[in-house]
Amino acid sequence: LACGTIIGMDAIDWLRGRFGLLDPAGLLGVLGFHFFFLAPLLHIHWDQWIGYIVPPTDWRPWLGGMACINCLGLLIYRLVRGARVPQSPLLPRQPVWRMAPKKFIPIMCFALLITALLQFWVYQKYGGILGYISTYEESTIGGDAFKGMGIVFTVSESFPIVALMGFSLYAGRHRPAGSWLVLSLAMLIYFMLLMLFGGLRGGRGNTIFQLFWGAGMLHLCVRPLSKKMMLVGIIFVIGFMYVYGFYKEGGLKGMSAIGDSAAREEMQLKTGRTLQGAILGDLGRSDVQAFLLYRLWPTPVDYEYALGRTYVGALALLIPRNIWPERPLTKVKEGTDLMFGKGSHQIEGFEASFVYGLAGEAMLNYGIVAVPLTFIFLGIGVKFARRLLLTLDRQDIRLLMMPFLVVLTANVLAADSDNLVFLIVKFGTVPFLVMMLGSTRFFRLPSRLVGSRSISPISNAI
Repeated sequence: LACGTIIGMDAIDWLRGRFGLLDPAGLLGVLGFHFFFLAPLLHIHWDQWIGYIVPPTDWRPWLGGMACINCLGLLIYRLVRGARVPQSPLLPRQPVWRMAPKKFIPIMCFALLITALLQFWVYQKYGGILGYISTYEESTIGGDAFKGMGIVFTVSESFPIVALMGFSLYAGRHRPAGSWLVLSLAMLIYFMLLMLFGGLRGGRGNTIFQLFWGAGMLHLCVRPLSKKMMLVGIIFVIGFMYVYGFYKEGGLKGMSAIGDSAAREEMQLKTGRTLQGAILGDLGRSDVQAFLLYRLWPTPVDYEYALGRTYVGALALLIPRNIWPERPLTKVKEGTDLMFGKGSHQIEGFEASFVYGLAGEAMLNYGIVAVPLTFIFLGIGVKFARRLLLTLDRQDIRLLMMPFLVVLTANVLAADSDNLVFLIVKFGTVPFLVMMLGSTRFFRLPSRLVGSRSISPISNAI
């Protein structure tokens, strides 16, 4: 209740309009209210927990213990982030990025051509779309059939977001293209492209990340969306997570189970892909973090702290394995050893695939005491994102990347360091290069740019 009250104040401010639609503090407030308040209670109400582990006899004390720790962390977060709506700073020299059509259009077209050709080559390599899906189905049974294709996918699967960047800039300057009908059609096409460019590979979270990014671009650069539209989008995302979970587990055979109630129930029992599982497992970390606390309190049970190794392993992902074959492992090793016992981790043999979140990864590395301190980084990230939004005007091309930054900031709470590195590199590289190479940059003299609400040219956006 205390956690829900602290973070829920931001959710209420967001719903009342005190925070703008893309204000990271408001979005984190909505996510955090579920994360810290609703999810623990729903776990108990539905009696749904992570599997494959030896659970505590009673989950409630450990959920309560994590709530006490998180409560302190949330107080630190609000102190660092600042309780008030930030005012636009007066900067000595304000950097401005403007789209240069003579550069941006050719660069964007070149990027679209390269990404489309690479994706076509990928489909050819795996025997067309059906062969591509079959390869994915095989990878769900054992191994990773797409191993070694990371760099190719980073480039090829950037096609949808680069295309929407171009559309957003065009529609923002041509009023007919900004009608609700056109924007709805654009988002539908964008979603279909996301499925063709990576979505059929089981990237449910990746698809959702890009959907929010795309909606944010249209909001900032074309036409402000309403909170009702955002809430409808959230409902769609939850439904998509549930339905796509069947594909993630069984490919086309899994999707065919949706229309058959008996087959659907059988697959739900076998895989845990229920609507409750999507709400609790994908949008929360309550049971995972409570179990870590159970294993670590009062002293670790057959476990040695990672002491930062998981964060080093995440950064090491930037170096391909063929260049550094013995690069440090990510949180997978420490997570497996803590969840199942020291020495249980086996590379490409037995590896736990849990996501532990900000607090969970801190416990893997430094123990329970470190958890509240990690909320400092969450507060800094939110404060930085809000301040950057306030210094941009409607013509700054960096608005295209701001939804990416906002959604990334919200992911800090529920994701691990390796997930964050993956998101930054996988989705940020090509769009950022297109934006940077297709723009001109200069500085302007200080001026009162953007007030928090009344005089801000993007006040509705943030």
